[in-house]
Amino acid sequence: MSQDSVEATEKVVERKSWVIDIRPLKVTAYRRMWVGNGLSFFGFQFTSVAVPVEMYAITNSSAWVGLLGIAGLIPLLIFGLWGGAAADVVDRRKLLLASSMLAWIATVGLLVQALFSVNSGWLLLALTAVQSAGFAISSPTRQAIIPRIVSPGLVPAANTLAYTTTTAGGVLGPLAAGLIFAVSGTGTGVTVAYAVDALLFTVSFWATWKLPPIPPVEHEPGEEKPTAGLRGILVGLRFLVTQPVLLLSFAVDIVAMVFAMPRALFPEVAADRFGGEGAVGWLFAAIAIGSVLGGLTSGWIGRVKRQGVALVIAVVGWGVAIGFSGLAHSLWLMVLLLAVGGAADLVSAVYRQSILQVYAPDRLRGRLQGVFTVVVAGGPRLGDLRAGATADFTSTTASWAGGGFAAAGLAVVLAVAFPALVKYRPPAATGDDANR
Repeated sequence: MSQDSVEATEKVVERKSWVIDIRPLKVTAYRRMWVGNGLSFFGFQFTSVAVPVEMYAITNSSAWVGLLGIAGLIPLLIFGLWGGAAADVVDRRKLLLASSMLAWIATVGLLVQALFSVNSGWLLLALTAVQSAGFAISSPTRQAIIPRIVSPGLVPAANTLAYTTTTAGGVLGPLAAGLIFAVSGTGTGVTVAYAVDALLFTVSFWATWKLPPIPPVEHEPGEEKPTAGLRGILVGLRFLVTQPVLLLSFAVDIVAMVFAMPRALFPEVAADRFGGEGAVGWLFAAIAIGSVLGGLTSGWIGRVKRQGVALVIAVVGWGVAIGFSGLAHSLWLMVLLLAVGGAADLVSAVYRQSILQVYAPDRLRGRLQGVFTVVVAGGPRLGDLRAGATADFTSTTASWAGGGFAAAGLAVVLAVAFPALVKYRPPAATGDDANR
């Protein structure tokens, strides 16, 4: 397979359907990645539930459970940037294999410590950190591979398929994990959960192993050779600050997540307005359910030419939907509005990812994907902090609804003040590489 997969081989056929676009699945390499990533992400949901459950069972302390977030975030911030830089220097297939192996070893470690009842909170923190480091390296690498195996015209559809699948895993995985705990109890349940994750993770190894070599592109004569160290990361950051389209796409995402992510308020609102435990599950699931439904009806996404405008509209839609949901005093109305917000968030995520993958040159794509990973990981966590702190000073309604409307307003202000993003159009697509 040619390494320059963005070269056209076939004419792109305009699609009129509103159903999710599955043409990228005709590309053999992408199809294998999609299956592997979908199953591994579904399996990871079992671990994401089992680790805090086991931590609380060992320590009987929510503070220790909270430390798991720090143990996962710090490696993500550090290795997300480094992994992106490394993806521009070495063969991306080999780097993805190595980083996936690191995460898999951590998962097997979790399984082993559960089998032998080690009961160490510190060990859980360490294994969580190692697993997070593996994910931080593999995530930008995996995303940087996509534009090398599908053509520009299919990048939005490829990202939509990926986001829809992982979001569905985010809904179904925790439900399946909860069923395991209900049937088996905590002790056996965590062991089974880790085993399921380790088993499904092996499918992603198969998918990555079957990829063709994806070496870095050759740098231009006289151009500085890229490195995976600090200098290489700084080169990517210097490029980013000179590209208003990419900067603004990151900025609107930060605005959306920091100001309009109401997740930290779900337990309190569920208890105060809707009576507690039954309601909180629906609130946590609502955004993901909306994203899945949005993905299944996303056939129109790839036909949009003004992707910058569409991104801004999606962020505004997210903010407005979140704002009105914060005012709702009916559980089902709140769930519906959160689901609308989730659908808008999926559209926003697809366009942000697609703009980055197509706009950025391949020699810098990994580094910029690393920045993207940090933004995507850090934004919601900052949003949790903002929402909780604001609610303490004002009220949950003011924090939730006010944050949503503020995000919508700020997105409009950014779009008007810096019009580069709304003027952005993707390059004309000339092929779909359907026979790859």
